[in-house]
Amino acid sequence: MSKHDTDLSLLFHALADPTRRSILTRLAREPARVTDLAEPTGLRLPTVMRHLAVLEQAGLISTVKDGRIRTCAIVPDAFDPVRAWLDEQRAIWEARLDRLEAFVMTVMKERDE
Repeated sequence: MSKHDTDLSLLFHALADPTRRSILTRLAREPARVTDLAEPTGLRLPTVMRHLAVLEQAGLISTVKDGRIRTCAIVPDAFDPVRAWLDEQRAIWEARLDRLEAFVMTVMKERDE
């Protein structure tokens, strides 16, 4: 098992929800106040706060409170473990498909002989 399994679980859990992905897409443009993030979702503020808590626990966002205003920002480096894991999986499957292609080509060549 990888040393990042727990981190990956938190990250994938956070990314699994479409509302949270929508929030991340919005934050990728610029930091935003919680009320601005809640508005397009149609969800009540406590529900949005729970989504933000999941994102913050996974390390995908950071929040800063100034008086009564809480502002959220994306943490781009937090996506690195996901990117690395996906790259590893891509390499594994590309190697498997290359071996399958070589096998099929060998079988076809033998069949033609």
